[in-house]
Amino acid sequence: MHTHEECLAERVRVYVLTISDTRTPETDESGHLIAEALRRAGHEVRGYTVVPDELERIRAALEVALADPGVDAVIVNGGTGIAPRDVTPEAISPLLERELPGFGEAFRRLSFEEIGPRALLSRATAGIANGKLVFALPGSPHGVSLAVKELIIPMLGHAVFELRRKDAR
Repeated sequence: MHTHEECLAERVRVYVLTISDTRTPETDESGHLIAEALRRAGHEVRGYTVVPDELERIRAALEVALADPGVDAVIVNGGTGIAPRDVTPEAISPLLERELPGFGEAFRRLSFEEIGPRALLSRATAGIANGKLVFALPGSPHGVSLAVKELIIPMLGHAVFELRRKDAR
């Protein structure tokens, strides 16, 4: 029997991937918010990239991040709405071995409390690809902050611990 504290990966190595046609590494407020929140929580930002809203480029960038043996999780922000160029979920879904539907559900519930029915337009999602966590968040700084602070950071260490486990129970 393990205590909750024993079931945490203390330092999670995360790759941050911003999807945007207009942001650059210098103007990417959401990507910087994610990185700063992770560092404050004691985690490592292993890499960072800004990619345009193009399905194949998103998928290729995610594959690069997932291939890095030093990465435990990838946080993608941007392209999860319903605009014609919002294709992040379509780019990510073929790579997911397992989906984590509770993440998107919880995010939309929290968002609904703050912004009302517009939250239902979010296609935020999460899953596991190549044995690593993948989160797809909206691109807005407020949405990113909500997801990272309320959902991702509180469970990140435990989730990575579980993915690293070798025993079948």
